[in-house]
Amino acid sequence: MIFRPTLEQDIEALFILRAVTRENPMSIEQLAALGITPESSKAALAAGEIAGWVCSVQDQIVGFCSGDCASGEVLVLAVLPEYEGQGVGKGLLQRMVEQLGQQHSRIWLAANPDPQGRAYGFYRRQGFVAARHFDAAGDEILELALTSQR
Repeated sequence: MIFRPTLEQDIEALFILRAVTRENPMSIEQLAALGITPESSKAALAAGEIAGWVCSVQDQIVGFCSGDCASGEVLVLAVLPEYEGQGVGKGLLQRMVEQLGQQHSRIWLAANPDPQGRAYGFYRRQGFVAARHFDAAGDEILELALTSQR
């Protein structure tokens, strides 16, 4: 497994991967309806508005994680189903938290509040705690407070 920062040329593959995740898959069309397109993502990456990490195995991207540099939000963590449980998600999230943590003392994300979902336990095992409120889509806001001085 190779972990590296997201490059502009990765973006198209990330949209394809996002559509085939086991939980919360989103098609290119669904993302476009939210204003998230390959073009807007490339522009945001180039402008330093978002940052990201990818994990590849034999030159195939098997997972990625992106974050909002201004707010400290982890925007998405997606892993191909056949690579779940192999440390891909954990490795990507750790790198994203480290990167966002260079500018923020609190990292946050929105996740499905259903305890039966994989994300529920995963993020809590990584140290995220419920902030006791939900976003407009009904997702639970989870926070990770970083202890080092900024």
